Amino acid sequence: MAGAWLLLWGALALGSRAETAFLRRGDDSTGRCTYSFTVASPVEAGCPDGGGVPELRAELAALAARLSRLESRERGAGGSGPRGAEAGGVRDPQHPAPAARLEAAYGPHQQVADVPCRSGMGHRAPDRGVGILGGNGPAWSPPGWRGQAGAAVREAGSAPAHAAPGPTAAPRWDPQPLAYQELQSERTEVPASRLLEETALGRPGSEDSAGCGELVWVGEPIVFGRADSIAGKYGVWMKDPEPVPPFTRETTWRVDTVGTEVRQLFQYEAPEQLARGYPAKVHILPRPLESTGAVIYRGGLFFQPRRSRAVARYDLRGETVTAEREIPGAGFHGQYPYSWGGYTDIDLAVDETGLWVIYSTEKARGAIVLSKLDPETLEIQRTWETNIRKRGVANSFVICGTLYTVSSYSAPNATVNFAYDTATSTSRALSIPFENRFRYLSMVDYNPAERQLFAWDSFNMVTYPVRLSRA
Repeated sequence: MAGAWLLLWGALALGSRAETAFLRRGDDSTGRCTYSFTVASPVEAGCPDGGGVPELRAELAALAARLSRLESRERGAGGSGPRGAEAGGVRDPQHPAPAARLEAAYGPHQQVADVPCRSGMGHRAPDRGVGILGGNGPAWSPPGWRGQAGAAVREAGSAPAHAAPGPTAAPRWDPQPLAYQELQSERTEVPASRLLEETALGRPGSEDSAGCGELVWVGEPIVFGRADSIAGKYGVWMKDPEPVPPFTRETTWRVDTVGTEVRQLFQYEAPEQLARGYPAKVHILPRPLESTGAVIYRGGLFFQPRRSRAVARYDLRGETVTAEREIPGAGFHGQYPYSWGGYTDIDLAVDETGLWVIYSTEKARGAIVLSKLDPETLEIQRTWETNIRKRGVANSFVICGTLYTVSSYSAPNATVNFAYDTATSTSRALSIPFENRFRYLSMVDYNPAERQLFAWDSFNMVTYPVRLSRA
């Protein structure tokens, strides 16, 4: 009886203030309970500040206090509240406590009374706003509704049975129900050898790799391994384009070149071993090598012995030096290095046509000199003197008999800036983008079998796919 009287009293309180604000409840087409709150004017100034709604808030706040006191009395008397149940009272699901009935009747009115005059998007609210309180949306509780009486607010007969109970920190006003999506991220490990195979521009037999041509494009670098000590800040890593048994094109070689006695040549059976850093074998060279100019070709390691102008061949099967020859007039140990330094006076290269050596002499006044070598005897077959200053470029490589140079070893957006064609003995300027991802390029070599550039960039072993024009 008391609950019915309070419900009637609340309805009369709303009706008496119909000239400033009006509250209407109804079901929409989907069966959800909706509330319409109407003010006297469609502009913000029409929202009553000193009358209407604030008075209704005050009355409902007082009603909430009365509900809390009624609930306390029920519990003290051993009624159906939580404490009454603990004291021995028996809960009757068919006859809820009066406080629960009052909560069900007046909870929605308390919520609507607290709706602000501005919408959640920062625009002025219209003269009539409809919000969905329940259904799939979040539970919502006004700031003044706290304590025991706000623990379970449901609209009797209209709110769904699964409506979220209790006060939460959800938004004050959201005219649309919220939905949630679960985002998932998946990561797949791909072997380095597979990356090599799937780089279409860098594989023999692909459309762009058929025959020789001019370099027209260099792709983004792909990282295959990283040195784990300071000795690997600079280095060289290689694969033999024309291997001899028991080695294959998958056999990978690496030298960390920081130090005064660089003698260790690491052998990896596959790129996966290189990525993990576990070599299958370590060769100890009979003579220390200098800098990052070494290459692997036809079963041999070709390198510059330390503090000499010579080039030597180390046989990988017999593990001995089988040939050594001086390069006449070649500068060494810091006389004509690349711009990054590192005693890169003598640099070896391999392309589709064979073995090359890149250097400079006093006669050439620091310009790059390019010579073709016999891979068995290291005899010089022919020499070209270019007009490209060796100290003015960061590194160089040879593709199809043409020498290409890189503009910078540290600029992130460098270029392949010059080309010297041995077939015509002419040079030309280029501007092919070349990315120095780790900002310290100490080695670049071309592998004609992979149709890729191999490079060492500040501890990182990377490859670049390339594209050649039609011959």
